[in-house]
Amino acid sequence: MAWFRVVASSIAKHGTIRRSLYGGGGGSLHCVRRTTAAGTNRIRNFHSTIFKSKAQPAPVPLSKLTDNFLDGTSSVYLEELQRAWEADPSSVDESWDNFFRNFVGQAPTSPGISGQTIQESMRLLLLVRAYQVNGHMKAKLDPLGLEERKVPDELDLSLYGFSEADLDREFFLGVWKISGFLSENRPVQTLRSILTRLEQAYCGSIGYEYMHIPDRGKCNWLREKIETPVPTQYNRERREVIFDRLAWSTLFENFLATKWTSAKRGGRRIHLSLVANPSHLEAVNPLVVGKTRAKQYYSNDVDRKKNMGVLIHGDGSFAGQGVVYETLHLSALPNYTTGGTIHIVFNNQVAFTTDPKSGRSSQYCTDVAKALNAPIFHVNGDDVEAVVHVCELAAEWRQTFHSDVVVDLVCYRRFGHNEIDEPSFTQPQMYKVIRNHPSALEIYQKKLLESGELTQEDIDKIHKKVTSILNDEFLASKDYIPKRRDWLSAYWSGFKSPEQLSRIRNTGVKPEILKNVGKAITILPENFTPHKAVKRIYEQRAQMVEIGEDIDWGFAEALAFATLIVEGNHVRLSGQDVERGTFSHRHAVVHDQTTGDIYCPLDHVIMNQNEEMFTVSNSSLSEFGVLGFELGYSMENPNSLVIWEAQFGDFANGAQVIFDNFLSSGESKWLRQTGLVVLLPHGYDGQGPEHSSGRLERFLQMADDHPYVIPEMDPTLRKQIQECNWQIVNVTTPANFFHVLRRQIHREFRKPLIVMSPKNLLRSKACRSNLSEFDDVQGHPGFDKQGTRFKRLIKDQNNHSDVEEGIRRLVLCSGKVYYELDEQRTKEDAKDVAICRVEQLCPFPYDLVQRELKRYPNAEVVWCQEEPMNMGGYTYVLPRLVTSMKSLGRGGYEDVKYVGRGPSAATATGFLKVHLKEQTELVQKAIQREPINFPY
Repeated sequence: MAWFRVVASSIAKHGTIRRSLYGGGGGSLHCVRRTTAAGTNRIRNFHSTIFKSKAQPAPVPLSKLTDNFLDGTSSVYLEELQRAWEADPSSVDESWDNFFRNFVGQAPTSPGISGQTIQESMRLLLLVRAYQVNGHMKAKLDPLGLEERKVPDELDLSLYGFSEADLDREFFLGVWKISGFLSENRPVQTLRSILTRLEQAYCGSIGYEYMHIPDRGKCNWLREKIETPVPTQYNRERREVIFDRLAWSTLFENFLATKWTSAKRGGRRIHLSLVANPSHLEAVNPLVVGKTRAKQYYSNDVDRKKNMGVLIHGDGSFAGQGVVYETLHLSALPNYTTGGTIHIVFNNQVAFTTDPKSGRSSQYCTDVAKALNAPIFHVNGDDVEAVVHVCELAAEWRQTFHSDVVVDLVCYRRFGHNEIDEPSFTQPQMYKVIRNHPSALEIYQKKLLESGELTQEDIDKIHKKVTSILNDEFLASKDYIPKRRDWLSAYWSGFKSPEQLSRIRNTGVKPEILKNVGKAITILPENFTPHKAVKRIYEQRAQMVEIGEDIDWGFAEALAFATLIVEGNHVRLSGQDVERGTFSHRHAVVHDQTTGDIYCPLDHVIMNQNEEMFTVSNSSLSEFGVLGFELGYSMENPNSLVIWEAQFGDFANGAQVIFDNFLSSGESKWLRQTGLVVLLPHGYDGQGPEHSSGRLERFLQMADDHPYVIPEMDPTLRKQIQECNWQIVNVTTPANFFHVLRRQIHREFRKPLIVMSPKNLLRSKACRSNLSEFDDVQGHPGFDKQGTRFKRLIKDQNNHSDVEEGIRRLVLCSGKVYYELDEQRTKEDAKDVAICRVEQLCPFPYDLVQRELKRYPNAEVVWCQEEPMNMGGYTYVLPRLVTSMKSLGRGGYEDVKYVGRGPSAATATGFLKVHLKEQTELVQKAIQREPINFPY
């Protein structure tokens, strides 16, 4: 096996090439050029890391070199060839027979090559790989010709000991079991022909980046498409179609410019679905992916070949916005994958006014995609056929490998960031070139005319057709009146808009159904070994069903999911650690302690249940990306309960763009409804400023209901929730949580639901419900005048009459502080204090608040909360409570007393002792005998 030692040694000794021959995971091939001048060295890296060698390593067998040497296992293949040749020379290709014969000094069977060229052949293989890795750096990508890119030293012939005198010499390359031109039956080629093929493949209008993909099969597939004997050629019919599409794009932009000279313009022909996109760059990415996943579910697209996401990016935002990576990171996760997304980057080579050198640290704006091993195709936007080719290649990649792919469309922005922007303020040289640069349409038009494939008459005909259609549609648009149903897919047929009255439905469930599903979701398989604590939880849940009492929060949620599944609805719950639940209350997925197997009882509610009908999935550690995904998912079909749960409510601020620009305002801006549920664990129990508040005030501040106008509240005419942008609740009983979840589905419209979900109430003995509060039986506790449904306000639990003149104080509150207030009231035997829970804060339950104000005509009115004054519900509730009071002649702002923490920058104290002191003081103050002095 000496021959490859000699070759490796020769290469290593060639003054310009060094290689790491040591073991380890990195082991990349590196080319190092050393220039000794004034004691300094200049080192350029071949790939991505710089190899610094202290001593010349000894030559080792080629198979011990890392696979970066050529590709995949080619070095191993080389050794296998030699072993096969040694055993039987006729078993290998004649070219390799000559190679080995020549090396060991035997006479070749046909005219051979010298020992010197064997070493040169190995250097040529390194050159081939250099083009595969770095050829894109030499590609002609900039249509303006302004970008100055230094050609890497690795593509320099002299680095490998060659000169122009060697161009017409023949060299041995062999026939390799890899794709591309090295696999062709041309073992001996001239240096010129080798370079011509490499330059044609890697240094034209397309720059390919794919050698970072650690999968030999995928690299070979791409090489087969890239290293073709001749470039892709389109016939006349195909070129006419390409020209027609290009004419539509260019002429439409020109048309808009003549009609709206200063308005922001944009028009793209998009097949299937176009997801509404705010100005916040890249924010729409996860929505598109989520909606695509939902389409795949509802169309039973198990192979993920019928529905595909295409994302349009900007160069500056693709590199700069973190949500790009968050979305890419979802691409291979089992419950988030869509089988690949095609990313098209409109690379204008300038963001707004910022040059790339100030906008990113990497060579390309697309480098972030390398982290996910996505191939990246850079293409000159002026070469229309090259653009078509890489888009077709991207689509073929996606359908073949079901993973993401990026097309970097290098172009330019002709008119600046918007139609009234003056780009030459900041890019004068670029826009001097652009002003004189022909459009892609003009360039392609000239090409087709010169080739004779289209005549001027053909071109004029296409121009006339496009312009005529645009003018006709423009005239027709003047009479167009948008309708909400135009924006809804077939799944949404029959759903009501805010202008249409939707009747209120009950959410109670028949007792026998509750019993049956309750039993189904508390049974674990035989021979399954759950953790002993989890086993006890499931045994307790089975007991709850049996006796019909003591239903806790986690089981109430499971019952809501199970009953919706029985009714044929899809349920999906996603977020960080949701399978178990951050606070170990859910245990939707149970793990066998012996085998590691998992079992999800909610997957077995009905016979032959679709495995995705109930989906609970731990997500990546992302808020922005995952919430956006679930929002997109929820928009596809209204007959689904889609939930995102934050690990702690505080963490939702990582997804603030989704709340601000989509969830709170999407229906108003784009007429698109969604029933997405957001669970935000919230409550002050001494866990500090980062784990106490779901920032209730932020969601209330974005609510669009009028604080000084009481809407129609008659149950038969009420459209209050329909006309509000979203619902915000702070629920205090398991039964009410059950009903608010089911209410999301049992109505004729969809509205986002923000839930301030509890933490320490999850195990509180006081926070329990009876099974009779879940059913639809008249006379049971949950049944009121209209039936069993979600209670927007829970009245005082002391069975007060319709009018109680002896009550001295009415305390209104929301959330778990109620239980502390009730405990203090019992402790002080303060029977003249009434406590009512506002379960639904938004839209405000004016009718029920007025009912309680009438019930206690002499009571001092107090709003009590555990959050600081500038947070929580106070600033939202105050004007609406005052409006309710004024309508009854009960006074104004000065008649509403506040009990709670004072204003604060931080949501909570970080000291448990301070927290306990504050909590005790506010609870005592709310119940105290003396009148409450506020604000003084």
